[in-house]
Amino acid sequence: MTTFRIAPSILSADFARLGEEVRHVVAAGADMIHFDVMDNHYVPNLTIGPMVCEAIRPHVQVPIDVHLMVKPVDRIIPDFAKAGANIITFHPEASEHIDRSLQTIRDHGCKAGLVFNPATPLHVLENVIDKVDIVLIMSINPGFGGQTFIPHTLKKIAQARKIIDESGRDIMLEVDGGVKIENIAEIARAGADTFVAGSAIFGKPDYKAIIDAMRVELSKV
Repeated sequence: MTTFRIAPSILSADFARLGEEVRHVVAAGADMIHFDVMDNHYVPNLTIGPMVCEAIRPHVQVPIDVHLMVKPVDRIIPDFAKAGANIITFHPEASEHIDRSLQTIRDHGCKAGLVFNPATPLHVLENVIDKVDIVLIMSINPGFGGQTFIPHTLKKIAQARKIIDESGRDIMLEVDGGVKIENIAEIARAGADTFVAGSAIFGKPDYKAIIDAMRVELSKV
């Protein structure tokens, strides 16, 4: 039976109350905290760095899932590992040497993963699947929260699931972008097991009600 994980993205949280926000969302049933790092270079937005990761680490016991939307990536990987990240993912376009970047993450004690934008092919996975613990499929173009799910990424999720299953490895398949109660089951049917949700959870009056409703939908898969 598939283990489904819900990973709220703090990109949509109230940054003036970030410690409180992560505590509340974990108490509401979140399995992970998704941490979006943007550099105003690889993507046209600027968000948060290792200091914020270090600040929220004492507030939660669940894994912190750091998604690096930065270029280059290698320099900042050790900083996030030291700040308390458990998972670090990056975009293949942002690394000169993908294999080395993945190994750097693992060498620092974190799970390593690759992130694929809607138009980025999956073929690089074939060469580094032995160093990958998580595959993240973007169902929006990265850079901003609150975007609408791009339907054709369902095919890419299914392709990624096939590659993972054929590898025989225990690799998480995460989806980020426009995930909500209404479409989470469809995304799961395509093969995803880990779901990033930002604006669908944060900003709503009852985090537990949203997460519970998502789990009800997942129970139908």
